[in-house]
Amino acid sequence: MFVELPQKLILMLAGAFLLGWILSWLISSSRARLRARHRDPRDDRIRSLEAELRIAKSNAETASAKISQLGEELQEAREGIEKRDNVISHQQLKLDETTFDLKESVKKTRELRAELTDRATENIKSEVKLREVKTELEVAHASTDMIATGVLDYAFAPEEEGSDSVDGELQQGGIGKSAT
Repeated sequence: MFVELPQKLILMLAGAFLLGWILSWLISSSRARLRARHRDPRDDRIRSLEAELRIAKSNAETASAKISQLGEELQEAREGIEKRDNVISHQQLKLDETTFDLKESVKKTRELRAELTDRATENIKSEVKLREVKTELEVAHASTDMIATGVLDYAFAPEEEGSDSVDGELQQGGIGKSAT
């Protein structure tokens, strides 16, 4: 069946195969060492770009987290500003109402002061008239008392010469001169 080959030939073939394998292994390892020493600059560029890409992705994640946080803070600030605007508007309305009420109060106070001044003037005038009437009554009462006591007797009063017509009218009206 099989061809019989001399044993030396088989051993030589096996030795040649083993020698080829060892030589190829040595050559490939020496080339790998040479390649390691003389790397391709494109490989370095690829590695640096990959590192930059990882850094950029990390920075992008950090920036996106920061953006979302700033967005939330912005929303909170907008809500706070809106609330403050509502409070300010409400307070402005109250201030306007208070100002209007104050103006109305001042107007009413002025009207009341004018009315009070008029009443005070009328009161003073009536007090003056009351005093005049009181004085006249006191004079009339005093003259009545004097007539009653006899201190004043118009019938016995001497007539003076050169009396004017007023004295004559007084005597005709029943009022005579007082005795002195």
